[in-house]
Amino acid sequence: MACLNNLKLEIRTLESVFTKTHERFQVVSASVDELTCRFIGKYGKQSDIHANITETYPSTPPVWFADVEDPLITNAVQILSNTSGSDNHILEQVRILVQELCRLHDLPEPPDLEMLTLAHAVPFFHNNTPSPSTMRALSSSSSNDDEDEMEENDEDEDLHMELEEDEGTSKKKEEEMDSQHFATLERLRQTQRQDYLRGAVSGSVQATDRLMKELRDIYRSDSSKKGVYSVELVNDSLYEWNVRLLSVDPDSPLHGDLQLLKDKDGRDHILLNLVFKESFPFEPPFVRVVHPVIQGGYVLVGGAICMELLTRQGWSSAYTMEALILQIAATLVKGKARIQFSATKGQYSLARAQQSFKSLVQIHEKNGWFTPPKEDG
Repeated sequence: MACLNNLKLEIRTLESVFTKTHERFQVVSASVDELTCRFIGKYGKQSDIHANITETYPSTPPVWFADVEDPLITNAVQILSNTSGSDNHILEQVRILVQELCRLHDLPEPPDLEMLTLAHAVPFFHNNTPSPSTMRALSSSSSNDDEDEMEENDEDEDLHMELEEDEGTSKKKEEEMDSQHFATLERLRQTQRQDYLRGAVSGSVQATDRLMKELRDIYRSDSSKKGVYSVELVNDSLYEWNVRLLSVDPDSPLHGDLQLLKDKDGRDHILLNLVFKESFPFEPPFVRVVHPVIQGGYVLVGGAICMELLTRQGWSSAYTMEALILQIAATLVKGKARIQFSATKGQYSLARAQQSFKSLVQIHEKNGWFTPPKEDG
């Protein structure tokens, strides 16, 4: 509880220092799970930047990502993934972020940054007079278990109320997805926690945390609930997904092919396989069609997909997995994809897809991308 209360106090400080009307850096929304900030650059250009605060915080830093394809923003955000110790705390993270953003944009640092240097001593509030209980909550991060227990009994009533609100928010989030999906997320959290305690974490902390967020958002999304697509993990691994495209543009020939596929084969979807690397979200997943065999739609031999969005050159860490899935569905339709009902089994494989995609990237790196246009990605 002490760690949670410290986090809340730091968030309060951030909201007090960088208000929604601050001229350079604004905290748009904040909770113990997520933080959304806005950087105001030259000529008033706005860039939204998000942080996902994970269960391993502050042992690991929050996972940051931006909504824009701006190399200056991306470079500043990437620095935050390499912090350790006290620099993992959200106040220090924001201080480092603002300093780097101002440096890269050749802008003066806001004087308010000085108020964040007291990150783990005295939080800044409008009246600058923290209460005794606030001081107790702050100091508890370095105390032993017995002191923590005593401090928990002395917490202010407002902090208890905030905890109840957080519990209510958690219950609300649970209601936003079905019980099976919620159980999957809980199972993944437990596995991650056990792996972390054993020192046997698979993948990277940053990729794992971002993929957890992506999966949670997908489970809550309207498109997923309405049966546009579905996602399941392969062997319960966050790093490999099977995505079923269940619905495409009803006016497209592909839609009619899917109806016919259901009558002939009993399958009513296009199965995609997504494999993520430890470098995600700074590199895209490898995406391929597993079945059925498709002609057109920018689908290559072996099932790989010809999209600049799926290359390092065209990818951005700001892309969400739902946006990617829906874009692939739209690209299939735009490319006039048709199901090859006469295709032989075994035409698609991971090895063939990887080989054809590698060749494709080499060709386009030399000659440029033409289809589909990048703006479609």
